[in-house]
Amino acid sequence: MQLKLEEILKKQWGFDTFKPLQKEAVEAALAGRDSLVVLPTGGGKSLCYQLPAAMGNKGLVLVVSPLIALMDDQVAAAREAGLMADAMHSNLAASQRGDTHWRLSEGITELLYVSPERLLAGDLLQYISGRVVLAAVDEAHCVSHWGHEFRPEYRRLTEVLDQFPKAARMALTATATPEVQKDICAQLGLRSPLRLIGHPDRSNLVYRALPRRDQLAQVLEIACRYAGQGGIVYAQTRKDVERIAEGLKKEGISCAPYHAGLSAGDRLRAQDDFVNERLDVIVATIAFGMGIDRSNVRYIAHANTPRSVEHYQQESGRAGRDGLPAECLLLFAASDLALHRYLAKKDVNLPPERERALERQLREIGRYAVSPVCRHRLLTEHFGALYPPVETAVEECVFEEAFCKDADVDSYPEPDQTEGCGACDVCLGETKGLPDDEALLTAKKVLSAAWRAEGRYGTGYVVNLLLGRVNDRMTDNGHDKLQVFGLLKDSGEAAVRSWIDQLIVQDFLEVTEEGEYPLLRITEAGRGLCNGRGAVRLGMPVPPKVKGKKKSKALKGKSACGLPADEELFERLRAFRRALADKAGIPPYVVFHDSVLIEMASLKPKTLDDLRGIKGMGEKKLERYGQRFLDAIAGRPGEMVKPPDVPDHTKI
Repeated sequence: MQLKLEEILKKQWGFDTFKPLQKEAVEAALAGRDSLVVLPTGGGKSLCYQLPAAMGNKGLVLVVSPLIALMDDQVAAAREAGLMADAMHSNLAASQRGDTHWRLSEGITELLYVSPERLLAGDLLQYISGRVVLAAVDEAHCVSHWGHEFRPEYRRLTEVLDQFPKAARMALTATATPEVQKDICAQLGLRSPLRLIGHPDRSNLVYRALPRRDQLAQVLEIACRYAGQGGIVYAQTRKDVERIAEGLKKEGISCAPYHAGLSAGDRLRAQDDFVNERLDVIVATIAFGMGIDRSNVRYIAHANTPRSVEHYQQESGRAGRDGLPAECLLLFAASDLALHRYLAKKDVNLPPERERALERQLREIGRYAVSPVCRHRLLTEHFGALYPPVETAVEECVFEEAFCKDADVDSYPEPDQTEGCGACDVCLGETKGLPDDEALLTAKKVLSAAWRAEGRYGTGYVVNLLLGRVNDRMTDNGHDKLQVFGLLKDSGEAAVRSWIDQLIVQDFLEVTEEGEYPLLRITEAGRGLCNGRGAVRLGMPVPPKVKGKKKSKALKGKSACGLPADEELFERLRAFRRALADKAGIPPYVVFHDSVLIEMASLKPKTLDDLRGIKGMGEKKLERYGQRFLDAIAGRPGEMVKPPDVPDHTKI
């Protein structure tokens, strides 16, 4: 007798209920129907294709994944859940490839992960033809010209997918605007797909977007507040990465740099140490991809502005994958956008289509960073959804053959525009919008200074002009006699620089490159604003006061069972989990997520039946780890220092 989907979910993954849209995705796959699955990070995309593989003798589930490190971790996690999973990529040793080929030819493998390049090579077809019942394309935004990643190999996948005409196709991604969704369906040849579009909001994340004043000091502040916990810092250049990493190390923070200039061995070592919790912080370039699947990252700090809202959603989404509280900090300066533009055009002539997309992306991320509007709302609306989430909107459009943006949204309840999220700098009162009349007056003062400087000077000079700072250059030019001199002297440099950035993002000012130095100029729209045409919005940053270290933010409040967690026991269980993971050669989160340890530290179970009731405790894990964790909770001598024999997932 075949088990029901919920029974398999409980038996193998330890969950009583599906997350939103997971069951619909699984049912579509089992029915042989194509689907597009857009779920936010932490929404459980991998289960959508792993569960069909757990049905038994149904055939092979093929998963196309772009990152080798991520594939290996997912294979380990699938095997922990009791699936026979394998991966094929360029990093496998010859003996490993041979073993995988044998398992494929014998029909043993249930779930196969493969890189797009490896699949397109064609030699795998002899092992998998006729067995594939589901072909899942992860990180499907990579197929889209309009997406935030562009990977040519992804756009050739239909060449191989067409070799499995009877297999259902499933495209999965965490971020896709309605435009990208259309492109994914077209590029992958999805046939009348079921579109399962989850709400993009990540309610467990606190977003902060602040002007960059002192990059290292601002990064150091958040790193110190989460001392001893996982964090990722993104910077724009290798030089910035090295400088920030060195600065954090000097303050005693366990961290390593990660960028394309390092050797492959150094990058692999840093990533491995971070994923396996031997390292607290990774400092990485924004442009360099990372296969990070560590679930308990407590903060993401962007020391520079990312390239687009899509990039930001993906990168910040690496925080709090376990569903526990996490923080995302973005430090903004308009110069970052100019550098992104320069780097994108440096070595290649962009076609008009790509150049227009680049300019749109830079404009959108700039407006997100400086607008004094709820960050959760801005991100949600960028991806075509309503905020606060409106349940009926999702349910009504999710099964439509049309995309959400084409659905009849007039029937949806209008969200309360005054409702704050309570989880971003704006709604927490750390960034405040200026009243309309004050914003207009302030903007006119800044624009007047740029106008009087005649576009012959850079941002720093205009800032000094507005602050009334006397120097030889200012007096030689006679600008200390202008009416605009010192017009904003009481506002402070941080505020003035922030307002200039905000006016650049709103197209009232522009930075032009003429000769050796960038120059600040007023635009036609800026002149129009000074003459009473148009509207402007400005925010005043009010950074939070430093309150010292925050220990175990994930433990703040109560656990899912409603009881407070024993913090000391939680830390002991983390140490024990790491010892187990090191012995098995797998990341700690593959053993158990932090949320499972928190439940243990709250309930303090004494029997295997007690453990069985904890979310995330599947039968295989209960059998493998249950008694050992019970011994660890009871504090039995030796159990915390002597890890048990567990499977080595590097071998089968």
